[in-house]
Amino acid sequence: MSDVQQRIDDLVKSNKVVLFMKGTAQFPQCGFSGRAVQVLKACGANEFKTFNVLEDEGVRQGIKDYAQWPTIPQLYVNGEFVGGSDIMMEMYQSGELQQLLTKA
Repeated sequence: MSDVQQRIDDLVKSNKVVLFMKGTAQFPQCGFSGRAVQVLKACGANEFKTFNVLEDEGVRQGIKDYAQWPTIPQLYVNGEFVGGSDIMMEMYQSGELQQLLTKA
């Protein structure tokens, strides 16, 4: 495992909820990342870790390989990849995301 992959793995496994995104929760720098943060907050998730991929090009590329998912944002809950903002929105609308976050 490369250093970047190890860093990503450590972040994913040491945080119950982590969102790899463009920007920060307070200042998202793309619409999809902004929507992902809004969905998490709408689910009542007040404590979640974010990682700004714009500050680390290695992680920005490495996270795509880590999950074999081509886009950012990416949500991980309890060490498992959940999906991007579209999947998060679908799960939120069905109530599935709220249940998943409650378990975290």
